[in-house]
Amino acid sequence: MPYQRKTIDPEEIKKQQAICAEIFERVTADGQRPLAMVDTYGCQQNEADSEKLRGYLAEMGYGFTQDEFQADVIVVNTCAVREHAEMRVLGNVGALNHTKKARPGQIIAVCGCMVQQEHMAEKLKRSYPIVDLVFGPHELWRFPELLKRVMLFKKRVFATAKDDGAVAEGIPLRRDGGVKAWLSIMYGCNNFCTYCIVPYVRGRERSRLPEDIVAEARGLIEEGYKDITLLGQNVNSYGKDLASPVDFADLLRAVAELPGDFVVRFMTSHPKDATEKLFQTMAECEKCAHHIHLPVQSGSDRILKAMNRHYDRAAYLEKVKLARRYMPDLVLTTDIIVGFPGETEEDFADTLSLCEEVRFDAMFTFIYSKRVGTPAASMPDPYTRADKQKRFDRLTELANRISGEKHAEYEGKTLRVLVDGETGKEPYNLSSRTNGGRLVHLKGDPALIGQFVDVTVTSSNTWALYGEVNA
Repeated sequence: MPYQRKTIDPEEIKKQQAICAEIFERVTADGQRPLAMVDTYGCQQNEADSEKLRGYLAEMGYGFTQDEFQADVIVVNTCAVREHAEMRVLGNVGALNHTKKARPGQIIAVCGCMVQQEHMAEKLKRSYPIVDLVFGPHELWRFPELLKRVMLFKKRVFATAKDDGAVAEGIPLRRDGGVKAWLSIMYGCNNFCTYCIVPYVRGRERSRLPEDIVAEARGLIEEGYKDITLLGQNVNSYGKDLASPVDFADLLRAVAELPGDFVVRFMTSHPKDATEKLFQTMAECEKCAHHIHLPVQSGSDRILKAMNRHYDRAAYLEKVKLARRYMPDLVLTTDIIVGFPGETEEDFADTLSLCEEVRFDAMFTFIYSKRVGTPAASMPDPYTRADKQKRFDRLTELANRISGEKHAEYEGKTLRVLVDGETGKEPYNLSSRTNGGRLVHLKGDPALIGQFVDVTVTSSNTWALYGEVNA
């Protein structure tokens, strides 16, 4: 049966906001403002989800703190992509025993991708009695309702039923800072790469309507945001579930053509869906960042097939050549998994040679992490963790060398950057980003934050550029 795109009735969101008003009356009745803490793990989509959680909490009357001993409500927004992230979450949640003892009325909620896995939700239920509320990504839109149930009935609430997900518009947002903004354009994933848990916890692909996205982007620009990142598990699939004939390149152009001084970025792109139309649109639209994060994952055709990636090495390299033909200044970054089940030394050598050929500006490298419920979890894997670590070290050494060489090529050049924050370190006290997303540390007045300025790059290392603001 074909998937039917689902949306949450706007009236349901209004009901949630009415519940926010009820909670506001309840928690502020003594004239004091309660505090909440939202602790976020994982990807940019999780960051965007946390903005919704904070939006709801603000409407409920909560202020915000990063001190768990001061918080009346703690929400831990989790990631499930790798085991290390889950272990960190469980360790940190366990440590909240101390805050719960100090503040017996404190409510602890754990949400996000990790808890959408049945075995992890069960682990929280059995082994973490301090946790009052557990809900998956599909239930975020009704967070106020779930929190109210905990408050009224003083019983634990678990909302992690399997679901393909829906699109909910109108949830309030509270963003941090006023320079950079995440803008979700779609949710879920249909690709089912054999190593990845995301389609199982995030559900099927659901695109927001283009008019809703463009309206939100226009609002961000009017509020003064200068750097807008369009988010999706695979933005190149945008629009396939919509009745209107709009694709991601069309949406990108519509946002980039809005009036204002800003730059628009996106992530993440699946190579199989990256099109010439997209590259051409990026080249033609002045406000589009010339940066693509294009995860290759492996340079071996055998491993790519086992991963269910739907492209081979030659097809990937052809996409890279095409993109660079349209944008000679393209900044290209990628993800690579080391030690996928059955990866041989020959397979790994193919990955190294691909990296040498492409010369990525940056590589995000990971040792394969077994995810319960994915096909790869049951594949034979004769190599030890020590074997994989040795390969990982070789890959990171290569990545760092290429990145350092790439950064050295910027020295002496003048670049336009957006100053986006303070580093907290001297003498380079400001951080900024180039159009291609390269990090540039600067010396300057914090009043420059939120402005585009021209800088001359004076030095570099593997991880960043250093420059001076032009007079």
